[in-house]
Amino acid sequence: MGYSLLIVEDEPDIAGLLKKYFEKNGYRVMTASNGLAAIGQAENKPDIILLDINMPELDGYEVCRRIRSFVACPILFLTARVDDVDKINGFAAGGDDYIIKPFSIDELGARVAAHLRREERQLTRSQVKFSDDLVIDYSAKEVCCRGAVVPLTKHEFKIIAFLTMHSGQVFDKERIYEQIWGLEGDGSDSVVVEHVRKLRAKLSAAGAKSHIETIWGLGYKWVQ
Repeated sequence: MGYSLLIVEDEPDIAGLLKKYFEKNGYRVMTASNGLAAIGQAENKPDIILLDINMPELDGYEVCRRIRSFVACPILFLTARVDDVDKINGFAAGGDDYIIKPFSIDELGARVAAHLRREERQLTRSQVKFSDDLVIDYSAKEVCCRGAVVPLTKHEFKIIAFLTMHSGQVFDKERIYEQIWGLEGDGSDSVVVEHVRKLRAKLSAAGAKSHIETIWGLGYKWVQ
């Protein structure tokens, strides 16, 4: 069975064209013509979402923010907006790509396929063992030490996932905050310091080696 695709587009001609194209290419297509309907359809867990920005009821940014709490699939914005601030707002809301209208439908199809391939690769290597004792399962959003789950909060897991996916790279507190809480988060880099402190304490209590290294004056990095 093919991938499921949700098309959120309030212009019937564009929605019909996209639906016909992706169904012809083996996708199971759902559609929504406004923001509220999009949230309802997203509960059906599509594999990927094409999301228009300018829509009635709720715009695409707000839809993306609302569904990100229960949808992990790639979200590609479709829009005529071309300013950098619009792109930044889209990524901050939780989007993964930004397709500017008018677009080549074949290029759009290639972008969709590329995102789905990337998702497949991530799922294939979702469980990674970092030492004899520590295992991180990115799909299940769990960290285990010696077979026991380490009880982490959502943001603590996001920090460990981000650092481990870029093992050996140094990230300052501002970059980590932006990555975990988003560009529109209300807080400061002291929030990162406190979360890292708690994360280290939980890993230590579970008997895991301390992999998060402080690089004074620069930030943090994950070391093997």
